[in-house]
Amino acid sequence: MALTDTAVRQAKPKEKPYKLSDSQGLYLDVRPGGSKLWRLKYRIAGKEKLYAIGSYPEISLSDARIERDKARKLIAIGTDPVHDRKEQGRARALADGNTFDGLATEWLAYNSPRWAKSTAYKANLYLKNALIPVLGTRPVAKITRPELVDFIRSIEKRETFDVAKKCRQWLNQIFRYALAKGLIQYNPATDLDIVAAAGPRVRHHPFVPPAELPALLDAVANYKGNFLTKCAVRLLMLTAVRPGELRAAPWSEFDLDNALWTIPADRMKMRRAHVVPLPKQAVAILRDLELLTGRFDLVFAGRNDPKRPMSENTINKCLGDLGYKGRQTGHGFRHMLSTELNGKGYNKDWIERQLAHGDNDEIRATYNHAQYIDQRRDMMQWWADRLEQLETSSNVIPVDFQRG
Repeated sequence: MALTDTAVRQAKPKEKPYKLSDSQGLYLDVRPGGSKLWRLKYRIAGKEKLYAIGSYPEISLSDARIERDKARKLIAIGTDPVHDRKEQGRARALADGNTFDGLATEWLAYNSPRWAKSTAYKANLYLKNALIPVLGTRPVAKITRPELVDFIRSIEKRETFDVAKKCRQWLNQIFRYALAKGLIQYNPATDLDIVAAAGPRVRHHPFVPPAELPALLDAVANYKGNFLTKCAVRLLMLTAVRPGELRAAPWSEFDLDNALWTIPADRMKMRRAHVVPLPKQAVAILRDLELLTGRFDLVFAGRNDPKRPMSENTINKCLGDLGYKGRQTGHGFRHMLSTELNGKGYNKDWIERQLAHGDNDEIRATYNHAQYIDQRRDMMQWWADRLEQLETSSNVIPVDFQRG
């Protein structure tokens, strides 16, 4: 027999849960603690399932029957009411703008003007390719720490430990943003590194020792691959800029007549404009490149699309093809320069300014930037001359003088 309001109201808890059946699969689940829960038992695709309608008295008997009838209409057309409810919840969350997708997109838009273009580009890639496909439709306030741990572990199982590390970093920043906005009460992405899987030991940004530098220079000089790639490797050696700063460099930043390259703040990691004095060898390379790509905006215009820079992996692939995989990277030339110049006694401030490393004292940073151009020009010309000398030598040539 169908239930009545009186029967539902007077149902008392017992030592064990029990059911009071209504009709067409609807029943009241009475729990030992006193709660009364409406449930609908149904079958779809040959499987028996349960649909949680809600609790009594918040949902009355008549309201429960209305929800039952709605669910049965969905079942009749092959739609699972449980899945339908989830989809509706996701749609509402999207409309409210409180999904991970909405939050992460807002976070990226807020921070991109403060970052170098390369940083914003990488953050966007991680959002699109790793984070949003998994977490995008989830309401931010319902994402839990165990859920994020499971997500990161799924990446670690693929042995892509660098991706896992970056995802932990981006997640922490995104949820800090949500916390500041008052969308969540705590940050579920803190301390994820504590349970991170141990990846293989990697030597970051390796570079060859001085004794092997002549052989590397000879290998680059005889590289038979793409000419632009060869020039990119040589310019990294001669300038010690970051690979991303070189790859995306437009011709408008170069003053070849005065041998200066001025990189604007929005392309720099530290968000400060950086002036790079160009040794004569670098100017010669750029003059050759101008004949090839001078009609485009970018110095290293992409082969398939000149509006896009050469691929991020091009330089390291070239070095790998030359036999230096794991021994020399594009970024490693910066470490090489720092090691060599410090070893020769050059002023540390000149070297740090050449590498565009940060300075916590903004006034001092501005002063140093203005004062060190001439000193750095001499220093980098010495370095370029030394590389040129080593290119045809089988041994490192000692230098007798010191600079300071």
